[in-house]
Amino acid sequence: MKVDLYTQAGEKDGKLTLPSEIFEQKFNKDLVHQALIRQLANKRVAIAHTKTRAEVRGGGRKPFRQKGTGNARQGSIRAPHMRGGGVVFGPRNDRNFEKDMPKKQRRAALFSALSKKATDGLVMGLKGYEAEAPKTKDLKQLLDKIKVDRNVLIVSGDKNKVLSKSASNLSNAKHILAGYVNIHDLQKYKNVIFLEDAVEKMKEIFLSK
Repeated sequence: MKVDLYTQAGEKDGKLTLPSEIFEQKFNKDLVHQALIRQLANKRVAIAHTKTRAEVRGGGRKPFRQKGTGNARQGSIRAPHMRGGGVVFGPRNDRNFEKDMPKKQRRAALFSALSKKATDGLVMGLKGYEAEAPKTKDLKQLLDKIKVDRNVLIVSGDKNKVLSKSASNLSNAKHILAGYVNIHDLQKYKNVIFLEDAVEKMKEIFLSK
């Protein structure tokens, strides 16, 4: 598959060839959804935490005698049904939300999502991006010239501090390395721009045995 290749000035400069093994796969909606749920679950951090009756302070003394008061017998004021008592089945900060997924399925889901983007015409190529210093204004002008709709994910093969810092101030753009392309970002960002070195890096990472 070939997509439009642009220069840093925002002008078309031929076509960028995308590997068919990555960008021409059948779209599997269920597999992509499973991979997305896995990624979001593995990012989740358990913060909410409740105490059980064993952890709540106090309640060591029996509140009143067993018989003769007319009340139901009670052993502790920190029992779950008492005000200020422990919580039963409440959220705990040691809960594990991690989900597993075979490597082959994860890659198949990633290739499926990338193929969908390419088929829908939402993938573009960029010959390179270099500058003496980061300038958000220059990157915004580039995105305006190539008519990026809504938001964009910019993928490079190697670290590019100029591009990364320039994109960090744009609410509709994000820069990542080829090895970190993931399902969540592909679902969040409508357009994807691959630098030439990013395509070669993805071949090296995902297609090597």
